[in-house]
Amino acid sequence: MPVIRLYYDDLEALTGVSIARIEEHLPLLCADVERIEAEYMDVEFFPNRPDLFSVEGVARTLRQFLELEPGLAKYDVTSSGIEMTVDPSVLAVRPFIVCGVVRNLHFDSRSIESLMLLQEQLHRGLGRNRKNVSIGVHDLSRVKPPFTYLAADPGFSFVPLDYDVEMTMAEILERHPKGIGYRYILEGKDRYPLILDANGNVLSFPPIINGELTRVTETTEELFLDVTGLTDHVLIALNIIATALAERGGELQSVGIRYPDERGTRVTPCLEPVRREVSVPEANALIGLNLTADDCIACCERMGLGAAVKNTDLLEVLIPAYRYDILHPWDIVEDIAIGYGYNKLAPELPATLTIGAVHPIEAKNAAVRSLMIGLGYFEVVTFTLTSERKQFTLMRRDERASENVPVAAPISIEHTMLRCSILPNLLEILAINKHRDLPQRIFEVGPVVRNFEEQFMLAALATHATANFAEVRSIADAVLKELNLDDAELANSRDGAFFEYGRRADIVKNGTRIGVFGELHPEVISNFGLDHPVVGLELDITNGGVKRSKHI
Repeated sequence: MPVIRLYYDDLEALTGVSIARIEEHLPLLCADVERIEAEYMDVEFFPNRPDLFSVEGVARTLRQFLELEPGLAKYDVTSSGIEMTVDPSVLAVRPFIVCGVVRNLHFDSRSIESLMLLQEQLHRGLGRNRKNVSIGVHDLSRVKPPFTYLAADPGFSFVPLDYDVEMTMAEILERHPKGIGYRYILEGKDRYPLILDANGNVLSFPPIINGELTRVTETTEELFLDVTGLTDHVLIALNIIATALAERGGELQSVGIRYPDERGTRVTPCLEPVRREVSVPEANALIGLNLTADDCIACCERMGLGAAVKNTDLLEVLIPAYRYDILHPWDIVEDIAIGYGYNKLAPELPATLTIGAVHPIEAKNAAVRSLMIGLGYFEVVTFTLTSERKQFTLMRRDERASENVPVAAPISIEHTMLRCSILPNLLEILAINKHRDLPQRIFEVGPVVRNFEEQFMLAALATHATANFAEVRSIADAVLKELNLDDAELANSRDGAFFEYGRRADIVKNGTRIGVFGELHPEVISNFGLDHPVVGLELDITNGGVKRSKHI
Protein backbone atom coordinates (compact mmCIF):
# COMPACT_ATOMS: atom_id res chain seq x y z
CA MET A 1 0.00 0.00 0.00
CA PRO A 2 1.20 3.57 -0.63
CA VAL A 3 3.49 5.04 2.04
CA ILE A 4 3.48 8.85 2.18
CA ARG A 5 6.23 10.94 3.80
CA LEU A 6 4.82 13.76 5.93
CA TYR A 7 7.23 16.47 7.13
CA TYR A 8 6.24 17.83 10.53
CA ASP A 9 6.76 21.53 9.78
CA ASP A 10 4.80 21.29 6.53
CA LEU A 11 1.94 19.32 8.09
CA GLU A 12 1.66 21.64 11.09
CA ALA A 13 1.61 24.70 8.82
CA LEU A 14 -1.19 23.22 6.67
CA THR A 15 -3.33 22.00 9.57
CA GLY A 16 -2.59 24.42 12.42
CA VAL A 17 -2.41 21.36 14.69
CA SER A 18 0.51 20.01 16.71
CA ILE A 19 2.26 16.85 15.54
CA ALA A 20 1.46 15.18 18.86
CA ARG A 21 -2.26 15.58 18.23
CA ILE A 22 -1.89 14.47 14.62
CA GLU A 23 -0.02 11.30 15.64
CA GLU A 24 -2.83 10.55 18.09
CA HIS A 25 -5.63 10.84 15.51
CA LEU A 26 -4.07 9.59 12.25
CA PRO A 27 -4.62 5.89 13.10
CA LEU A 28 -8.35 6.64 13.56
CA LEU A 29 -8.44 7.51 9.83
CA CYS A 30 -7.42 3.91 9.04
CA ALA A 31 -3.82 4.99 8.46
CA ASP A 32 -0.80 3.11 9.74
CA VAL A 33 2.17 5.13 10.99
CA GLU A 34 5.09 3.12 9.63
CA ARG A 35 8.03 5.20 10.84
CA ILE A 36 8.64 8.25 13.03
CA GLU A 37 11.85 10.21 12.47
CA ALA A 38 13.18 13.53 13.75
CA GLU A 39 11.79 15.61 10.85
CA TYR A 40 9.09 13.44 9.30
CA MET A 41 6.94 10.35 9.59
CA ASP A 42 6.03 7.77 6.97
CA VAL A 43 2.34 6.85 6.92
CA GLU A 44 0.67 4.04 4.99
CA PHE A 45 -2.77 4.71 3.49
CA PHE A 46 -5.23 2.42 1.77
CA PRO A 47 -4.90 2.52 -2.05
CA ASN A 48 -8.61 3.37 -2.41
CA ARG A 49 -7.93 6.87 -1.01
CA PRO A 50 -5.63 8.54 -3.58
CA ASP A 51 -6.75 11.93 -2.25
CA LEU A 52 -4.56 11.14 0.79
CA PHE A 53 -1.40 10.54 -1.25
CA SER A 54 -0.06 14.03 -0.48
CA VAL A 55 0.55 16.14 2.61
CA GLU A 56 -2.08 18.60 1.30
CA GLY A 57 -4.76 15.91 1.12
CA VAL A 58 -3.85 14.57 4.56
CA ALA A 59 -3.95 18.08 6.05
CA ARG A 60 -7.39 18.76 4.56
CA THR A 61 -8.75 15.47 5.91
CA LEU A 62 -7.27 16.12 9.36
CA ARG A 63 -8.86 19.57 9.56
CA GLN A 64 -12.21 18.00 8.75
CA PHE A 65 -11.79 15.02 11.07
CA LEU A 66 -10.68 17.21 13.99
CA GLU A 67 -13.71 19.43 13.31
CA LEU A 68 -11.60 22.50 12.59
CA GLU A 69 -13.19 22.75 9.11
CA PRO A 70 -15.86 20.02 9.01
CA GLY A 71 -18.01 19.32 6.00
CA LEU A 72 -17.53 19.59 2.26
CA ALA A 73 -14.39 21.44 1.15
CA LYS A 74 -15.33 24.08 -1.41
CA TYR A 75 -13.06 25.39 -4.15
CA ASP A 76 -13.74 28.29 -6.52
CA VAL A 77 -12.95 27.61 -10.17
CA THR A 78 -12.87 30.56 -12.56
CA SER A 79 -12.38 30.46 -16.32
CA SER A 80 -8.83 30.78 -17.65
CA GLY A 81 -10.01 31.46 -21.21
CA ILE A 82 -7.55 28.79 -22.39
CA GLU A 83 -8.62 26.07 -24.81
CA MET A 84 -7.24 22.64 -25.70
CA THR A 85 -8.18 21.27 -29.13
CA VAL A 86 -8.19 17.48 -29.50
CA ASP A 87 -7.19 16.39 -33.00
CA PRO A 88 -9.03 13.34 -34.43
CA SER A 89 -5.65 11.64 -35.02
CA VAL A 90 -5.12 11.00 -31.30
CA LEU A 91 -8.46 9.31 -30.58
CA ALA A 92 -7.18 5.89 -31.66
CA VAL A 93 -4.02 6.26 -29.57
CA ARG A 94 -4.91 7.88 -26.24
CA PRO A 95 -8.43 9.33 -26.47
CA PHE A 96 -9.03 11.10 -23.14
CA ILE A 97 -7.56 14.41 -21.97
CA VAL A 98 -8.57 16.95 -19.32
CA CYS A 99 -6.71 20.09 -18.27
CA GLY A 100 -6.62 22.82 -15.66
CA VAL A 101 -4.72 25.92 -14.62
CA VAL A 102 -3.46 26.87 -11.14
CA ARG A 103 -2.21 30.41 -10.53
CA ASN A 104 -0.69 32.40 -7.66
CA LEU A 105 1.45 29.53 -6.40
CA HIS A 106 4.50 29.97 -4.18
CA PHE A 107 6.61 26.86 -4.35
CA ASP A 108 9.40 25.72 -2.07
CA SER A 109 11.34 22.46 -1.98
CA ARG A 110 8.75 20.73 0.22
CA SER A 111 5.72 21.67 -1.91
CA ILE A 112 7.48 20.68 -5.15
CA GLU A 113 8.48 17.34 -3.63
CA SER A 114 4.91 16.75 -2.48
CA LEU A 115 3.54 17.53 -5.95
CA MET A 116 5.98 15.20 -7.69
CA LEU A 117 5.34 12.36 -5.24
CA LEU A 118 1.57 12.77 -5.57
CA GLN A 119 1.95 12.62 -9.34
CA GLU A 120 3.96 9.39 -9.14
CA GLN A 121 1.59 7.76 -6.64
CA LEU A 122 -1.37 8.52 -8.91
CA HIS A 123 0.57 7.10 -11.84
CA ARG A 124 1.15 3.81 -10.01
CA GLY A 125 -2.31 3.27 -8.57
CA LEU A 126 -5.10 5.08 -10.38
CA GLY A 127 -3.02 5.24 -13.56
CA ARG A 128 -1.99 1.57 -13.58
CA ASN A 129 1.66 2.53 -14.06
CA ARG A 130 0.74 5.37 -16.48
CA LYS A 131 -1.16 3.12 -18.89
CA ASN A 132 -4.66 4.27 -17.92
CA VAL A 133 -3.80 7.74 -16.59
CA SER A 134 -0.71 9.95 -16.90
CA ILE A 135 -0.25 13.48 -15.55
CA GLY A 136 1.73 16.40 -16.92
CA VAL A 137 2.61 19.45 -14.82
CA HIS A 138 3.97 22.50 -16.67
CA ASP A 139 5.18 26.06 -16.04
CA LEU A 140 2.43 27.95 -17.89
CA SER A 141 4.48 31.15 -18.23
CA ARG A 142 6.85 29.48 -20.70
CA VAL A 143 4.26 28.45 -23.30
CA LYS A 144 1.52 30.20 -25.26
CA PRO A 145 -2.10 28.96 -25.47
CA PRO A 146 -4.22 27.72 -27.14
CA PHE A 147 -2.95 24.15 -27.03
CA THR A 148 -3.39 21.15 -29.32
CA TYR A 149 -3.47 17.45 -28.46
CA LEU A 150 -2.63 15.30 -31.46
CA ALA A 151 -0.85 12.16 -32.63
CA ALA A 152 2.51 12.91 -34.24
CA ASP A 153 4.99 10.98 -36.35
CA PRO A 154 7.69 9.18 -34.27
CA GLY A 155 10.28 11.29 -36.06
CA PHE A 156 9.04 14.52 -34.44
CA SER A 157 11.80 15.93 -32.19
CA PHE A 158 12.01 18.10 -29.08
CA VAL A 159 14.13 18.46 -25.92
CA PRO A 160 12.77 16.03 -23.29
CA LEU A 161 12.88 16.68 -19.55
CA ASP A 162 16.35 16.32 -17.98
CA TYR A 163 18.09 16.59 -21.39
CA ASP A 164 19.63 19.55 -23.24
CA VAL A 165 19.54 18.17 -26.79
CA GLU A 166 16.66 17.37 -29.11
CA MET A 167 15.58 13.77 -29.54
CA THR A 168 12.94 12.27 -31.79
CA MET A 169 10.02 10.57 -30.09
CA ALA A 170 11.33 7.23 -31.36
CA GLU A 171 14.76 7.97 -29.86
CA ILE A 172 13.17 8.90 -26.52
CA LEU A 173 11.53 5.47 -26.36
CA GLU A 174 14.88 3.81 -27.05
CA ARG A 175 17.31 5.97 -25.04
CA HIS A 176 15.56 8.10 -22.40
CA PRO A 177 15.09 6.28 -19.02
CA LYS A 178 11.38 7.17 -18.96
CA GLY A 179 10.99 6.11 -22.56
CA ILE A 180 12.59 2.74 -21.89
CA GLY A 181 10.43 2.26 -18.79
CA TYR A 182 7.08 3.11 -20.38
CA ARG A 183 7.44 2.43 -24.11
CA TYR A 184 5.38 -0.76 -23.75
CA ILE A 185 2.27 1.44 -23.40
CA LEU A 186 2.68 2.63 -27.00
CA GLU A 187 3.63 -0.71 -28.55
CA GLY A 188 1.94 -1.25 -31.89
CA LYS A 189 1.20 2.46 -32.43
CA ASP A 190 2.52 4.16 -35.57
CA ARG A 191 1.88 7.67 -34.17
CA TYR A 192 2.42 9.01 -30.65
CA PRO A 193 0.47 11.49 -28.46
CA LEU A 194 1.81 15.03 -28.26
CA ILE A 195 0.69 18.33 -26.69
CA LEU A 196 1.79 21.54 -28.48
CA ASP A 197 1.31 25.22 -27.75
CA ALA A 198 0.34 27.94 -30.24
CA ASN A 199 3.98 28.30 -31.37
CA GLY A 200 4.54 24.57 -31.86
CA ASN A 201 6.47 24.15 -28.61
CA VAL A 202 6.13 20.77 -26.89
CA LEU A 203 4.54 20.60 -23.47
CA SER A 204 4.31 16.85 -23.20
CA PHE A 205 4.76 13.49 -24.90
CA PRO A 206 2.20 11.56 -22.82
CA PRO A 207 2.41 9.13 -21.14
CA ILE A 208 6.21 9.16 -21.45
CA ILE A 209 7.86 12.50 -20.64
CA ASN A 210 7.33 16.28 -20.50
CA GLY A 211 9.35 18.76 -22.47
CA GLU A 212 12.30 20.43 -20.74
CA LEU A 213 10.81 23.81 -21.70
CA THR A 214 8.02 23.59 -19.11
CA ARG A 215 10.05 22.29 -16.16
CA VAL A 216 8.58 23.33 -12.78
CA THR A 217 10.95 25.12 -10.39
CA GLU A 218 10.65 27.06 -7.15
CA THR A 219 10.15 30.23 -9.22
CA THR A 220 7.08 28.80 -10.99
CA GLU A 221 3.91 30.71 -10.05
CA GLU A 222 1.35 29.31 -12.49
CA LEU A 223 0.83 25.75 -13.66
CA PHE A 224 -0.84 24.12 -16.61
CA LEU A 225 -2.06 20.58 -15.82
CA ASP A 226 -2.81 17.93 -18.41
CA VAL A 227 -4.09 14.43 -17.67
CA THR A 228 -4.35 11.95 -20.54
CA GLY A 229 -5.51 8.38 -20.56
CA LEU A 230 -7.78 5.61 -21.75
CA THR A 231 -10.82 6.23 -19.51
CA ASP A 232 -12.70 9.00 -17.73
CA HIS A 233 -10.52 8.35 -14.65
CA VAL A 234 -8.43 11.22 -16.02
CA LEU A 235 -10.95 13.62 -14.41
CA ILE A 236 -10.48 12.05 -10.96
CA ALA A 237 -6.69 12.45 -11.21
CA LEU A 238 -7.04 16.09 -12.31
CA ASN A 239 -9.40 16.85 -9.43
CA ILE A 240 -7.01 15.32 -6.88
CA ILE A 241 -3.99 17.25 -8.21
CA ALA A 242 -5.90 20.54 -8.59
CA THR A 243 -7.46 20.49 -5.11
CA ALA A 244 -4.11 19.57 -3.53
CA LEU A 245 -2.58 22.66 -5.14
CA ALA A 246 -5.56 24.74 -4.00
CA GLU A 247 -4.69 23.68 -0.44
CA ARG A 248 -1.35 25.43 -1.03
CA GLY A 249 -3.18 28.67 -1.84
CA GLY A 250 -3.37 28.17 -5.61
CA GLU A 251 -6.23 29.74 -7.58
CA LEU A 252 -8.00 27.19 -9.77
CA GLN A 253 -9.02 28.00 -13.33
CA SER A 254 -10.77 25.86 -15.92
CA VAL A 255 -9.77 24.96 -19.47
CA GLY A 256 -12.14 24.24 -22.36
CA ILE A 257 -11.45 20.90 -24.06
CA ARG A 258 -12.75 20.72 -27.64
CA TYR A 259 -13.27 17.09 -28.65
CA PRO A 260 -13.89 16.18 -32.31
CA ASP A 261 -16.52 13.55 -31.43
CA GLU A 262 -19.84 13.42 -29.58
CA ARG A 263 -18.24 14.66 -26.35
CA GLY A 264 -18.15 18.17 -27.77
CA THR A 265 -16.65 20.77 -25.42
CA ARG A 266 -15.83 19.90 -21.80
CA VAL A 267 -14.78 22.40 -19.14
CA THR A 268 -12.35 21.01 -16.55
CA PRO A 269 -11.65 20.69 -13.70
CA CYS A 270 -15.25 20.05 -12.67
CA LEU A 271 -15.48 20.01 -8.87
CA GLU A 272 -19.24 19.64 -8.49
CA PRO A 273 -19.99 17.09 -5.73
CA VAL A 274 -21.83 13.85 -6.45
CA ARG A 275 -25.17 13.41 -4.67
CA ARG A 276 -26.11 10.11 -3.05
CA GLU A 277 -28.65 8.95 -0.50
CA VAL A 278 -28.09 6.75 2.55
CA SER A 279 -30.62 5.21 4.92
CA VAL A 280 -30.06 5.98 8.60
CA PRO A 281 -31.64 2.66 9.79
CA GLU A 282 -29.48 0.73 7.32
CA ALA A 283 -26.37 2.54 8.52
CA ASN A 284 -27.21 1.67 12.14
CA ALA A 285 -27.88 -1.95 11.22
CA LEU A 286 -24.53 -2.29 9.46
CA ILE A 287 -22.49 -0.50 12.14
CA GLY A 288 -24.39 -1.89 15.13
CA LEU A 289 -25.21 1.50 16.67
CA ASN A 290 -28.29 3.62 17.25
CA LEU A 291 -27.30 6.95 15.68
CA THR A 292 -29.78 9.70 14.92
CA ALA A 293 -29.85 11.48 11.56
CA ASP A 294 -28.02 14.43 13.14
CA ASP A 295 -25.36 12.07 14.51
CA CYS A 296 -24.84 10.64 11.02
CA ILE A 297 -24.56 14.13 9.56
CA ALA A 298 -21.88 15.05 12.10
CA CYS A 299 -19.96 11.84 11.25
CA CYS A 300 -20.20 12.59 7.53
CA GLU A 301 -18.89 16.11 8.05
CA ARG A 302 -15.92 14.78 10.03
CA MET A 303 -15.08 12.75 6.91
CA GLY A 304 -15.31 15.74 4.57
CA LEU A 305 -18.75 14.91 3.20
CA GLY A 306 -21.70 17.24 3.00
CA ALA A 307 -24.94 15.85 4.44
CA ALA A 308 -28.51 16.96 5.10
CA VAL A 309 -31.76 15.29 6.16
CA LYS A 310 -33.95 14.47 3.17
CA ASN A 311 -36.67 12.87 5.27
CA THR A 312 -36.91 11.17 8.66
CA ASP A 313 -34.83 8.11 7.75
CA LEU A 314 -32.92 9.31 4.69
CA LEU A 315 -29.86 11.52 4.25
CA GLU A 316 -28.67 13.26 1.11
CA VAL A 317 -24.89 13.15 1.04
CA LEU A 318 -22.57 15.29 -1.08
CA ILE A 319 -19.36 13.53 -2.11
CA PRO A 320 -16.39 15.74 -3.05
CA ALA A 321 -15.04 15.45 -6.57
CA TYR A 322 -11.66 14.20 -5.32
CA ARG A 323 -13.13 11.18 -3.49
CA TYR A 324 -12.56 8.24 -5.84
CA ASP A 325 -13.54 5.55 -3.35
CA ILE A 326 -17.26 6.14 -2.68
CA LEU A 327 -19.18 3.99 -5.14
CA HIS A 328 -22.06 2.66 -3.03
CA PRO A 329 -24.15 3.84 -0.05
CA TRP A 330 -22.28 1.31 2.09
CA ASP A 331 -19.07 3.25 1.42
CA ILE A 332 -20.80 6.23 3.05
CA VAL A 333 -21.79 4.00 5.97
CA GLU A 334 -18.13 3.07 6.36
CA ASP A 335 -17.25 6.78 6.50
CA ILE A 336 -19.96 7.29 9.14
CA ALA A 337 -18.34 4.55 11.24
CA ILE A 338 -14.89 6.11 10.86
CA GLY A 339 -16.31 9.55 11.64
CA TYR A 340 -18.01 8.16 14.75
CA GLY A 341 -14.67 6.71 15.85
CA TYR A 342 -13.63 3.08 15.80
CA ASN A 343 -12.09 3.69 19.22
CA LYS A 344 -15.60 4.40 20.58
CA LEU A 345 -17.04 1.06 19.48
CA ALA A 346 -17.47 -1.14 22.54
CA PRO A 347 -16.30 -4.74 22.06
CA GLU A 348 -18.88 -7.45 22.71
CA LEU A 349 -18.56 -11.18 23.09
CA PRO A 350 -20.40 -13.20 20.43
CA ALA A 351 -23.86 -14.35 21.50
CA THR A 352 -22.94 -17.95 20.62
CA LEU A 353 -19.96 -19.44 22.41
CA THR A 354 -18.00 -21.94 20.36
CA ILE A 355 -14.70 -23.72 20.76
CA GLY A 356 -12.42 -23.65 17.74
CA ALA A 357 -10.96 -26.74 16.18
CA VAL A 358 -8.62 -27.45 13.29
CA HIS A 359 -10.50 -28.09 10.07
CA PRO A 360 -9.86 -31.60 8.71
CA ILE A 361 -8.56 -30.18 5.43
CA GLU A 362 -6.05 -27.96 7.26
CA ALA A 363 -4.97 -30.89 9.40
CA LYS A 364 -4.30 -32.91 6.25
CA ASN A 365 -2.48 -30.01 4.60
CA ALA A 366 -0.28 -29.65 7.69
CA ALA A 367 0.57 -33.36 7.56
CA VAL A 368 1.53 -33.06 3.88
CA ARG A 369 3.74 -30.07 4.67
CA SER A 370 5.54 -32.02 7.38
CA LEU A 371 6.00 -34.91 4.96
CA MET A 372 7.57 -32.73 2.26
CA ILE A 373 9.85 -30.98 4.73
CA GLY A 374 10.96 -34.43 5.90
CA LEU A 375 11.77 -35.31 2.28
CA GLY A 376 14.11 -32.32 2.09
CA TYR A 377 11.88 -29.75 0.36
CA PHE A 378 11.44 -26.09 1.32
CA GLU A 379 7.92 -24.65 1.44
CA VAL A 380 6.93 -21.58 -0.59
CA VAL A 381 3.62 -19.71 -0.86
CA THR A 382 2.62 -18.10 -4.15
CA PHE A 383 -0.33 -16.12 -5.55
CA THR A 384 -3.53 -17.81 -6.68
CA LEU A 385 -4.05 -15.15 -9.38
CA THR A 386 -2.13 -15.86 -12.57
CA SER A 387 -2.46 -15.70 -16.36
CA GLU A 388 -3.33 -18.02 -19.25
CA ARG A 389 0.16 -17.47 -20.64
CA LYS A 390 1.83 -18.91 -17.54
CA GLN A 391 -0.69 -21.68 -16.94
CA PHE A 392 -0.85 -22.95 -20.52
CA THR A 393 1.45 -21.37 -23.11
CA LEU A 394 4.69 -21.55 -21.12
CA MET A 395 3.74 -24.98 -19.76
CA ARG A 396 2.95 -26.49 -23.21
CA ARG A 397 -0.51 -27.40 -21.97
CA ASP A 398 -3.78 -27.14 -23.85
CA GLU A 399 -6.11 -24.45 -22.54
CA ARG A 400 -9.45 -25.88 -21.48
CA ALA A 401 -11.90 -23.00 -21.38
CA SER A 402 -14.45 -25.03 -19.43
CA GLU A 403 -12.00 -25.44 -16.55
CA ASN A 404 -10.75 -21.87 -16.37
CA VAL A 405 -12.08 -19.34 -13.89
CA PRO A 406 -11.27 -15.90 -15.38
CA VAL A 407 -11.10 -12.64 -13.45
CA ALA A 408 -13.97 -10.37 -14.51
CA ALA A 409 -12.00 -7.09 -14.48
CA PRO A 410 -8.27 -7.83 -14.26
CA ILE A 411 -5.97 -4.93 -13.37
CA SER A 412 -2.97 -6.57 -15.00
CA ILE A 413 -2.24 -8.99 -17.85
CA GLU A 414 -0.39 -11.08 -15.26
CA HIS A 415 -3.54 -11.63 -13.15
CA THR A 416 -6.36 -12.69 -15.47
CA MET A 417 -7.48 -16.02 -13.95
CA LEU A 418 -7.40 -18.24 -10.89
CA ARG A 419 -4.71 -20.86 -11.14
CA CYS A 420 -5.60 -24.41 -12.07
CA SER A 421 -2.04 -25.65 -11.50
CA ILE A 422 0.65 -24.68 -8.98
CA LEU A 423 3.66 -25.90 -10.98
CA PRO A 424 4.00 -22.65 -13.04
CA ASN A 425 4.22 -20.65 -9.80
CA LEU A 426 7.00 -22.89 -8.53
CA LEU A 427 8.89 -22.57 -11.81
CA GLU A 428 8.76 -18.79 -11.39
CA ILE A 429 10.28 -19.16 -7.92
CA LEU A 430 13.11 -21.29 -9.33
CA ALA A 431 13.68 -18.71 -12.08
CA ILE A 432 13.98 -15.91 -9.53
CA ASN A 433 16.50 -17.98 -7.54
CA LYS A 434 18.50 -19.55 -10.36
CA HIS A 435 21.61 -17.67 -9.21
CA ARG A 436 21.45 -19.57 -5.91
CA ASP A 437 23.31 -22.79 -5.15
CA LEU A 438 21.94 -26.12 -6.36
CA PRO A 439 20.21 -28.42 -5.66
CA GLN A 440 16.97 -26.56 -5.03
CA ARG A 441 13.85 -28.39 -3.87
CA ILE A 442 10.62 -26.49 -3.20
CA PHE A 443 6.96 -27.34 -2.68
CA GLU A 444 3.60 -25.70 -2.05
CA VAL A 445 0.34 -26.95 -0.60
CA GLY A 446 -2.50 -24.71 -1.69
CA PRO A 447 -5.75 -24.25 -3.57
CA VAL A 448 -6.42 -24.37 -7.29
CA VAL A 449 -9.78 -23.78 -8.95
CA ARG A 450 -11.18 -25.82 -11.83
CA ASN A 451 -14.75 -25.65 -13.12
CA PHE A 452 -15.55 -23.36 -10.18
CA GLU A 453 -14.51 -26.12 -7.77
CA GLU A 454 -11.70 -25.69 -5.27
CA GLN A 455 -9.12 -28.43 -4.87
CA PHE A 456 -6.10 -28.52 -2.59
CA MET A 457 -2.97 -29.57 -4.41
CA LEU A 458 0.55 -30.55 -3.51
CA ALA A 459 3.13 -29.39 -6.05
CA ALA A 460 6.87 -29.97 -5.77
CA LEU A 461 9.89 -29.27 -7.97
CA ALA A 462 13.57 -30.15 -7.75
CA THR A 463 16.35 -28.82 -9.96
CA HIS A 464 20.03 -29.78 -10.19
CA ALA A 465 22.41 -31.16 -12.77
CA THR A 466 21.44 -34.83 -12.31
CA ALA A 467 17.68 -34.48 -11.62
CA ASN A 468 15.90 -37.39 -13.32
CA PHE A 469 12.75 -39.52 -13.42
CA ALA A 470 14.02 -42.01 -10.85
CA GLU A 471 14.36 -39.25 -8.25
CA VAL A 472 10.84 -37.89 -8.69
CA ARG A 473 9.40 -41.44 -8.88
CA SER A 474 10.83 -42.16 -5.43
CA ILE A 475 9.29 -38.93 -4.08
CA ALA A 476 5.93 -39.82 -5.62
CA ASP A 477 6.01 -43.30 -4.11
CA ALA A 478 6.80 -41.90 -0.65
CA VAL A 479 4.01 -39.32 -0.86
CA LEU A 480 1.41 -41.85 -2.03
CA LYS A 481 2.36 -44.26 0.73
CA GLU A 482 2.23 -41.66 3.50
CA LEU A 483 -1.13 -40.36 2.25
CA ASN A 484 -2.59 -43.87 2.25
CA LEU A 485 -2.96 -43.80 -1.53
CA ASP A 486 -1.28 -47.17 -2.04
CA ASP A 487 -4.21 -48.20 -4.22
CA ALA A 488 -3.46 -45.44 -6.71
CA GLU A 489 -2.12 -46.62 -10.05
CA LEU A 490 0.38 -45.16 -12.50
CA ALA A 491 -0.55 -44.69 -16.14
CA ASN A 492 0.94 -43.27 -19.31
CA SER A 493 0.65 -39.47 -19.36
CA ARG A 494 0.05 -37.05 -22.21
CA ASP A 495 0.79 -33.92 -20.14
CA GLY A 496 2.77 -31.63 -22.46
CA ALA A 497 4.58 -30.01 -19.53
CA PHE A 498 6.63 -33.20 -19.04
CA PHE A 499 9.14 -35.03 -21.21
CA GLU A 500 7.90 -37.99 -23.23
CA TYR A 501 9.44 -41.43 -23.68
CA GLY A 502 8.87 -42.96 -20.27
CA ARG A 503 9.76 -39.86 -18.26
CA ARG A 504 6.25 -38.88 -17.14
CA ALA A 505 3.33 -40.66 -15.49
CA ASP A 506 -0.22 -39.91 -14.37
CA ILE A 507 -1.45 -40.89 -10.91
CA VAL A 508 -4.89 -42.50 -11.20
CA LYS A 509 -7.35 -43.51 -8.47
CA ASN A 510 -10.67 -45.20 -9.16
CA GLY A 511 -10.31 -44.31 -12.82
CA THR A 512 -9.77 -40.58 -12.11
CA ARG A 513 -6.49 -38.76 -12.77
CA ILE A 514 -5.46 -37.14 -9.49
CA GLY A 515 -1.86 -36.22 -10.24
CA VAL A 516 1.17 -36.28 -12.51
CA PHE A 517 4.94 -36.44 -12.09
CA GLY A 518 8.07 -36.65 -14.22
CA GLU A 519 10.83 -34.68 -15.86
CA LEU A 520 9.81 -31.22 -17.07
CA HIS A 521 10.04 -30.76 -20.84
CA PRO A 522 13.17 -28.86 -22.00
CA GLU A 523 10.98 -26.28 -23.73
CA VAL A 524 9.15 -25.56 -20.45
CA ILE A 525 12.47 -25.25 -18.65
CA SER A 526 13.67 -22.81 -21.31
CA ASN A 527 10.39 -20.85 -21.25
CA PHE A 528 10.98 -20.02 -17.57
CA GLY A 529 14.63 -19.12 -18.13
CA LEU A 530 16.09 -22.10 -16.27
CA ASP A 531 19.35 -23.85 -17.15
CA HIS A 532 19.26 -27.24 -15.39
CA PRO A 533 16.96 -30.28 -15.47
CA VAL A 534 13.79 -29.98 -13.40
CA VAL A 535 11.62 -32.79 -12.05
CA GLY A 536 8.20 -32.24 -10.55
CA LEU A 537 5.09 -33.67 -8.96
CA GLU A 538 1.53 -32.34 -8.66
CA LEU A 539 -1.16 -34.22 -6.72
CA ASP A 540 -4.75 -33.52 -5.66
CA ILE A 541 -4.74 -34.11 -1.90
CA THR A 542 -8.35 -33.07 -1.25
CA ASN A 543 -9.85 -36.11 0.43
CA GLY A 544 -7.47 -38.35 -1.40
CA GLY A 545 -8.33 -36.88 -4.77
CA VAL A 546 -12.06 -36.37 -4.24
CA LYS A 547 -13.10 -32.80 -5.04
CA ARG A 548 -14.72 -30.53 -2.49
CA SER A 549 -17.20 -28.26 -4.25
CA LYS A 550 -17.23 -24.60 -3.38
CA HIS A 551 -19.11 -21.89 -5.21
CA ILE A 552 -16.72 -19.08 -6.17
